[in-house]
Amino acid sequence: MEKMITATVNRSELKDIHDVVIDTKKPCRERIKDFISQMGSPYCYLDDGVVVEIGYANTQVSLQDRLVSYVSGVDQEIGNLK
Repeated sequence: MEKMITATVNRSELKDIHDVVIDTKKPCRERIKDFISQMGSPYCYLDDGVVVEIGYANTQVSLQDRLVSYVSGVDQEIGNLK
């Protein structure tokens, strides 16, 4: 994926994720194709007018490891970071 910079993205060219309609009766592969064809780039889109940019880092740490680390730092009683 080529790195995008949210500030330079042409918002008028982005699709809003709420406009995507997926037929859940189709097989998974077809649903994925439908999603991509409707969204264009799944890495940069609008969500209620907010530009969302998704990226990833080339690292040995998994998403699961990151989530466990994050959750262990959240105060479970009030939901704030410790």
